[in-house]
Amino acid sequence: MDIMDVIDQAKDNATVNRVFGEPITREGVTVVPVAKIAGGGGGGRGKQEGGERPGEGSGGGYGLSATPAGVFVIKDGEVRWQPAVDVNRIVLGGQILGVVLLLTVRAIVRMTTRRRRGRRIRKS
Repeated sequence: MDIMDVIDQAKDNATVNRVFGEPITREGVTVVPVAKIAGGGGGGRGKQEGGERPGEGSGGGYGLSATPAGVFVIKDGEVRWQPAVDVNRIVLGGQILGVVLLLTVRAIVRMTTRRRRGRRIRKS
């Protein structure tokens, strides 16, 4: 596959339809789903001269990622944004906060213990 074919394929995949989904209408309320799209790509081409295995080389690839961002809710002519809640991110944030809290408490306990030991040695 040629690198230009990979680039053309990436362009075709990066459309507005990847960000905004089809509107859904029920009982006078229209919901338009929205996603965050991230993508990247790379490629290379080279020709090895001489050596044991002369020949041509090329390569390329790309990646595309979509994450729900939320929905636009349209009701009675008014538009409201309703963000998507990423429970995994909330749980991860809580775990990181817990580890930081435990490390902080540990450091405080060690500092207090060292001060007490230092006072005992001075009194002796």
